This record gives sequence, C-alpha cells and structure tokens, in this order.
Amino acid sequence: PPTPAKGHTVSPPPPPRDPIASPSPPPAAAAMSFLARALRHSKPYLPSRGPASCRWISSTPAAGSPEAGAAVAPADPELPPPREPVGGARVELPPNPEDALEVFVDGHAVRIPKGFSVLQACEVAGVDIPRFCYHSRLSIAGNCRMCLVEVEKSPKPVASCAMPALPGMKIKTNTPIAKKAREGVMEFLLMNHPLDCPICDQGGECDLQDQSMAFGADRGRFTDMKRSVVDKNLGPLVKTVMTRCIQCTRCVRFASEVAGVQDLGMLGRGSGEEIGTYVGKLMTSELSGNVIDICPVGALTSKPFAFKARNWEMKGTETIDVTDAVGSNIRVDSRGPEVMRIVPRLNEDINEEWISDKTRFCYDGLKRQRLNDPMIRGPDGRFKAVTWRDAIAVVAEVLNQVKPEEITGVAGKLSDAESMMALKDFVNKMGSDKVLCEGNGPNPPADIRSDYLMNTSIAGLEKADVFLLVGTQPRVEAAMVNARIQKTVRATQAKVGYIGPPADFNYDTWHLGTGPDTLVEIAEGRHPFCSILKSAKNPVIIAGAGLFEREDQGAVFSAIETVAKKFNVTRPDWNGLNVLLLHAAQAAALDLGLVANPTESVKSAKFLYLMGADDVNLDNLPADAFVVYQGHHGDKAVYRANVILPSSAFSEKEGTYENTEGCTQWTIPAVPTVGDARDDWKIVRALSEVAGAPLPYDSVAAVRSRISMVAPNLVRVDEREPSVISAEVKPPVKQQVSPAPFKAAVENFYMTDAITRASKIMAQCSATLLKK
Repeated sequence: PPTPAKGHTVSPPPPPRDPIASPSPPPAAAAMSFLARALRHSKPYLPSRGPASCRWISSTPAAGSPEAGAAVAPADPELPPPREPVGGARVELPPNPEDALEVFVDGHAVRIPKGFSVLQACEVAGVDIPRFCYHSRLSIAGNCRMCLVEVEKSPKPVASCAMPALPGMKIKTNTPIAKKAREGVMEFLLMNHPLDCPICDQGGECDLQDQSMAFGADRGRFTDMKRSVVDKNLGPLVKTVMTRCIQCTRCVRFASEVAGVQDLGMLGRGSGEEIGTYVGKLMTSELSGNVIDICPVGALTSKPFAFKARNWEMKGTETIDVTDAVGSNIRVDSRGPEVMRIVPRLNEDINEEWISDKTRFCYDGLKRQRLNDPMIRGPDGRFKAVTWRDAIAVVAEVLNQVKPEEITGVAGKLSDAESMMALKDFVNKMGSDKVLCEGNGPNPPADIRSDYLMNTSIAGLEKADVFLLVGTQPRVEAAMVNARIQKTVRATQAKVGYIGPPADFNYDTWHLGTGPDTLVEIAEGRHPFCSILKSAKNPVIIAGAGLFEREDQGAVFSAIETVAKKFNVTRPDWNGLNVLLLHAAQAAALDLGLVANPTESVKSAKFLYLMGADDVNLDNLPADAFVVYQGHHGDKAVYRANVILPSSAFSEKEGTYENTEGCTQWTIPAVPTVGDARDDWKIVRALSEVAGAPLPYDSVAAVRSRISMVAPNLVRVDEREPSVISAEVKPPVKQQVSPAPFKAAVENFYMTDAITRASKIMAQCSATLLKK
C-alpha cells in the first residue's frame, strides 16, 4: 500500500460485507450505495453524516404524478400564519356587507370586495402570483397562463387573472398541480427565448429571469432551432429586440388604452405571431417610453440607455420632475456624478405609474452646455472665468450704482420656491418691487389661489363627465393630465369640447371654435354645446396658462367664470373650474407674489437679474443695462449677459416645487453639482451680503421658515391645500374681449426649457417625430 504523506492519515478500509447477513439491494439502489461509499472514501476529511443523510429517489412514473404527491402530503398540515397583502396594499371593503365576499387562499379566510379576481384575492392574502400579461392598469388578456392556480372542484388549473372570485371559493397556490402547471408554462415560454441575458439591458430587472428562477424547472426538453423575429423601428426612444418577445401584449394594450394611439398590434398566427406596427411607422405617442417599464422581458428597452449600465451599479434617488407643471414623481438613477436614467415612481394622485417621454429622456441635457465657473464679459466681448469673490464683487458694485427703481429680478420656469423667495426679498431690500416669473404674463391673477390652480385635482378629473378645454392643449402642455382625461373619456364616454387652434388629440373632441367669441356664445347660452354642459353632473372647465399672456386675459377669465356659474361648474361639493399651468415654477411664483409686469419692468431696467430665465423677451431692454445671468445652462439669455453665475440643476439641489393642482413637493439631490456651481438661493444670499443688504437666513430650514410666513402651503410637503376664498369677492371686469384667436402655448413638446433644449435625445425626437 502507498505510504501516507506527512501529517495525513489514511482511513482504514470498511469491514467486508457479509452477503448472507442482508438481502442484496436492487441494482439501482446498489449503484447509488456504491456511489455514496466511493464519494465518502475519496474525501476522507469530510465527516460522515450517517444513514440519516441518504435520501432514496425513485424513478417510477406513478410516484411523480400530482395525485401521488397529494396522497403523500400530511392530511391536516399546520397552516402558516396569515400574511400581509402584497406590497403593503390596503383593501377598502364596501360599507354594505353584501358587497363583500369571503374566499379561502391556502386555507386562510380573506374578505374582499365583489368583482375581485382570484389573483387579486391572492394578493390580499399576501400570496404573490407570478404573471406576465396581467397588469393592474390594463385590461385583462389572460394569454400568458403563468398565473395558474388550483381551485377546489375545478377540473383544471385556473388562470387567476381572468377568473372572478366567488363566495366560499377555495384557492390553492402551492399544490403540486399548480407548481407543475407553472413549470410547463415556463418551459414553453423559454422554448423560443434567446439566451441573451449577458447582453440584454433588462438583465437584473427582468420578470422572466426572476420567475424562471422561482417557478421554472431546472431543464428544458426542446432541442429544435429557436425561431427569430425581425426587429422593428419604433423611433429614437424605444429599442426593440423582438426575438425576446413572449407575446404578453402589454405594450399593445398600453398603446391603445393609456396612450390612446393605435400604433402597435399583433400580427400573424401560431409560431409566426409577432408584435409590430401595421405599416412600419414610428410610435408617435408622448408616453411611448412607458412600454419600456411594462415590458416584462428585454424585447422593448431604452434606446439611449442601451449598454450603458446595470441596475445594481446605480444609486436611485426619489425626486420629482420639473419639465412641466404636473410634478410627476420620478426616480433618478445615477452612477457617480452622472445621471444614467429617469424612471417613474408610483403616485396615484399625480402621475399614477407613467411619465412623459420628455421627463424620461431629457436627462442627457443635464450634462451638456453646463455653466461650470463664474464668468465676466471682458472689453473684447469674450467671457473670462473668475472666482466667486470677484464675480460677486463686480455685481455688487454695479448694483450700488443704479437707482432702486431700475433694478429688476426675473425668475426662470425651473426655479424652486427657496430661490424665488430669496430673489424677491433681495430685490425688495434693494428698494425695488419689480420681481416676476417668466410665463405669468402682464397681469397674472395672483390674488385668489383658485384662479390659477387645478381645483378639481388631477385625480379628481376622473369624476367628470363633460370637459371644456379653453385655449389649452393638454397633450403637449401636461401629458399626464391628458392621460387622465383620456382614461376618463375611455371609461365613462365623457364628452370633450375644445376652443383653440386646430390640435391633435388622442380622444374624440368637438372643436367648437378658435377664439373668445365661441366662449362668449357659450356664456350667453347661444351655442349648441350648452345643452351638453347643462345635462352634465360634474362638468369641468380647463383654461390654459397661455391665456395669461393675452392683453384681454381679465375679460377671458371673466367669461369662463360666467360659464362656470351658469352651468353649475362650481358648487359646494364640486369645483370644476381649473387652470392648467405650464411651468414647474409658476404656482409657487404666484403664491409668493412674483407678479410684476414683464414688459414695463424690463423696459425700465438698468440692472437685470435673470435667475434661470431664458424665455423672457429682452428686445425692449436698454442697451446700457447690466445683465446678470444665474443659471445651469448656457441657453438663450447668456448671449446678453455681462456676468454669469453658475447654479445647480434640479437633480443637484434640495428645492420646493408646487404643481398645477397646488401640491407641494421636494426635489432631492441625486448627483453632485457641476464644476463650481452653487444653489440659487445661496448665490443670492452671498450677493446680498456683499451688496450691503444681507438676507436674514443662512440655511434651507431658515429660508423655508421665511416662506411659511408668506405662503404657508409651500412648507406642507405632499399635501394639496385647496383655496378657501371664493371667487365671488372679485370686482367685476370692465375689459372687453379681443376677437384675436387663441394661440398654442407650446410649439415643440420636446424642447420647452434650458435642460430639454440642451438634450441630444430631445433634439432627435424633435427632428424625427415632429419634423422640426
């Protein structure tokens, strides 16, 4: 025998087996016993577990059947404790007990409202059922069959998403029958699915990966060639790899039901079945990016984000969107100092779980054309980078040389409440009252909050049965508000009347006219649409903020209020009179009182302080005026500036924004600031110190304390504070309505502010989809 190495011992051989002492096992068992013995002796340092660790596996077909598995199971197993509903959801039972029913999920009794499906009943019981085609906001298709469960007295497994729950129904989600059914479905789904996971952008957040791990078998029996499908071109935003598609039809249902466009459909039969556009056209919806989120596999992914990062490499920051006045809830995913992508966050009251394409894809504008350092324009007209101390000293020196009434401050459309409060306090302290926010027009209706807010609330629009849109095109001004109107029209066949220039809607509308004359006809009861308004239970009027720019805006809003009184639009239990704002800063600016007349203020200015204001008209600005531009992008107004002060964008600062329905929300910094940029309010605070009129706050908390004295609603975060003063207190308007037709407020949906204008992706969308 071989000599053992130093320090090692060789275990003695096992004693010889007596062939007479015990009967010889069957050949399969003998082979298994031999294998176990050989393994144990080949690794002597592994401790022997004894006979208890041996588990004999039989390969007889009868024992593998579900019936045999059920027979082997104990007759009365101990039930696990009841679980919380999936995702921490709350279930509101109807007040009438007859409208609720009781079902049993895995032995636990659960009370649910009538009309719930078996899948929803399981979720209330805390059991997460696998699914691919089912989505809570889309119609039921029932075509993936992944959600099969066993129902007592049913001969076959039942598709739980499409089966309504019935009283006393006994649902079993974890039996051998249900498990075997899911394994079979998963095997069919993976039959033609390519092995793309290492190069697939959905990897790590893929429903197919997760569910094949949890519910699939460890092997497949399909050995033939997998089918392949030609990729479709859906435009510059959505990348398609259609071979990965599992035909769940979520994208088809989303396009027709939520986005309101018939762009996608199912073509072919059997193994030739595929999703596509009927005539090879692009997907033109302003919500098209949401198909990336709802696609359960890697068939539809983000084209700009392709091959950029994996989801586990990124840090998610929950914040809000500022590209329009809706304040959609978003999550900014960043890696290091760079924003990699933006995805939606659930908020039932504002954006549900969708966001517009502009919100989702404008992020590359955050790293282009950024202002890094303070700069002063030299005698040769070129900008020269300087230190903060030098730049602020130059501005303060000029500030002290001009008369107080010649100082004007303009806040931009992306400004947060803190910076607008600081700017207003500073300009007021210097002796001027000329502070305004761009987009609010010459004489904004800032006295009563209900005159500039969406009083019905965004979620409240679902209760309306008639809409009258005056001078507004929600599809391009606020895509998420438009999605609510489309949802209401689809669910309740609500009627929509529209007064304004010809526009493209994704639901049926009556184009009543193009100007205020039509509005006056309705106010006087002479228009055919009056009969529809009169018969409505909850009528809604939505006026566009583009009306603020009209000279006759007082008369137009007076006519709208006359219509509201005449047709019961405003009453104690319902306020259907709404204004749809355009910009993220508008509501907070009107709350804080930034209401100076822009034409007169700019005309008389010798010192103009632009805080992110790029769209203000500077044609009437005196040639010798000194212009300070404080902002995060080198946009339009930079070309007229004498001094540039770099500030942080919404993704880099903590700021307060109020959306069009009056709900206050905070942005949270996701990435560090670029270069030597600073927060807007801190720049104004430092300038006030050097100019000899220091502001009395040094922290965000102190600024918010000052805001609470002016507009207390702006410090109550995630709360919507309705207006308490009635519009009845307003004096009558003597102004006459101008016959000029209403104009479109938004020319290009994809380019509305400094961030979106700097975005390469938005430029591609504008060129490809709008041909602009």
